[in-house]
Amino acid sequence: MNRILALAAVAVIGAFGVFLWTNSQPQAPGLTLGAVSAQESSAEIDMSMVADMRIGNPDATVTVIEYASFTCPHCRSFHEGPFKELKADYIDTGRINFVYREVYFDRFGLWAGMLARCGGEERYFALVDLIYENQRDWTAGGDPAVVADNLRRLGRTAGFAEEEVNACLSDSEKAQALVAVYQENAAADGINSTPSFVINGRKYANMSYAEFSAILDEELGS
Repeated sequence: MNRILALAAVAVIGAFGVFLWTNSQPQAPGLTLGAVSAQESSAEIDMSMVADMRIGNPDATVTVIEYASFTCPHCRSFHEGPFKELKADYIDTGRINFVYREVYFDRFGLWAGMLARCGGEERYFALVDLIYENQRDWTAGGDPAVVADNLRRLGRTAGFAEEEVNACLSDSEKAQALVAVYQENAAADGINSTPSFVINGRKYANMSYAEFSAILDEELGS
């Protein structure tokens, strides 16, 4: 999924995050992109509330950062295939530190990211699996109201109360912080497609498990 990283600012309105889009950049009524930029420059967006989501061994000599979008079919394929092998061979065994960073190419991906973070760090990766497993269903049709309802349903499937899901999807402060962190990280690592990987500081495009394993073994010296 090759797209230009073009989200300049974002705010979520109402229970399901209703967006107004101008030139592919979302903004809220009464809040111009210039105003948001001013907020960003004056540090009014609290990016400290957005933690990196990681599994594996935080003290490992090899760190893998995945940049992925919840609406990206190639990202779904990676998580349904190579990631499962990667997790069994390198993450669960404590050989690497694995960090997952969300990419927001579209509003639906942002909403899914907000849902994934509903349960905090402990439930995050289980929700990531659920979102990818059901990607074709919850994104079907592309109608914002339908997608929002589908994500609500997915949240209930994961065991959240209706009120919890609504609160997660309507947290405009968290939405702005998520986008600000995404932009900062993506710019720093030169991310322009998904999935992309940064392994000990070096960027890689999507690859098979065999290719991934070879790179990791070399980094691990095994």
